[in-house]
Amino acid sequence: MTEPDTSSMIEAQGLSKVFGTFAALQDVSFSVPRGQVAAFLGPNGAGKSTALRILTGYLTPTAGVARIAGRDVSRHRIEAAARIGYLPENGPLYPEMTPLELLRFFGEARGLTRARLEARIEAVVEQCNLEAVLEKSIYKLSKGYRQRLGMAQVLLHEPDILIMDEPTSGLDPNQIREVRELIRKLGQTRTVLLSTHILQEVEAVADHVILIHEGRIVFDGTPGEMAGGGSLDEAFYRLTGRNGQEALEPEGSAPEPHGRTPSEAEVPSAAQEPTPEAKETEE
Repeated sequence: MTEPDTSSMIEAQGLSKVFGTFAALQDVSFSVPRGQVAAFLGPNGAGKSTALRILTGYLTPTAGVARIAGRDVSRHRIEAAARIGYLPENGPLYPEMTPLELLRFFGEARGLTRARLEARIEAVVEQCNLEAVLEKSIYKLSKGYRQRLGMAQVLLHEPDILIMDEPTSGLDPNQIREVRELIRKLGQTRTVLLSTHILQEVEAVADHVILIHEGRIVFDGTPGEMAGGGSLDEAFYRLTGRNGQEALEPEGSAPEPHGRTPSEAEVPSAAQEPTPEAKETEE
């Protein structure tokens, strides 16, 4: 009997990211093996989006290495990008286009041949239930349809790794259910890492939990191990030190970093990276 391939498809090794004097990530390490749906869980402002942007090549880490399918993202960004389908929160869509025009644009940008592109458009339109809005302008679409369109363009080139940042953000209950069902289905044949702060999302789709708090990993295991015989809610509050209460500091304020903060020499120049004000938008 052939054993399943459990090689690591997504790997963070000692990732740190500093914006000015603010440490958004501090020595973050985790891996997601092939064929697993992993939830990257944490409170708002914990560092989730920063980590995903490093894994997908949109940000350069101050220290550490991000690998996709064994490839160092910093050194082999194009090869890594070919393996990834990335859906950022509120992903960019061109509102003056129709969904069909957008999918053709992205497919051509990725170098798909005409025949393969048309076949893939047909497949993702059916997979994401976009038939009813295919010829409508994107600015006329609901939030739910825009999210489905974002998912369709992520799947267009048939990536074996999917990275999604808050994929159900802003959706109504019916739309959330549809997106979660799609994620579960995709997880049967792909490696999926999805960022969320919603515990119901973890229970609905994930078989692996990576919990980050104030830029550090505080748990890495299964949902059952995290719950420890209790509930995920109780475990979340315990591991993030909130004891069931919301944090006292206002959203967007910088938490006090723990441990070593990279030195000034390690901080990228302003011409390469966001200004310190960018920390307010990082999760």
